[in-house]
Amino acid sequence: MKSLEMYVEQKNRLHKFFMIAPYSLSNAADRQSIADHLVADMSPENISCDGEIRGTALRAKAECLNLCVKELCSIDSTVKFQSY
Repeated sequence: MKSLEMYVEQKNRLHKFFMIAPYSLSNAADRQSIADHLVADMSPENISCDGEIRGTALRAKAECLNLCVKELCSIDSTVKFQSY
């Protein structure tokens, strides 16, 4: 769960900056929102930072996001990963 917890912590730092309520993994609606963010973050443009990262860094980022997806699915099999 470490990757997913770090991912949520990163999102919550942005929420705090914009004075938005933080995400909680214990809330079903928040888990779905996190899944939606993961889908967006895994788009080719976002995962490669518009081509700014490549090689090992890109593979590491993709691996981390994929691990987050697996961890999220392990705690909630009802989340839907819909592409935009």
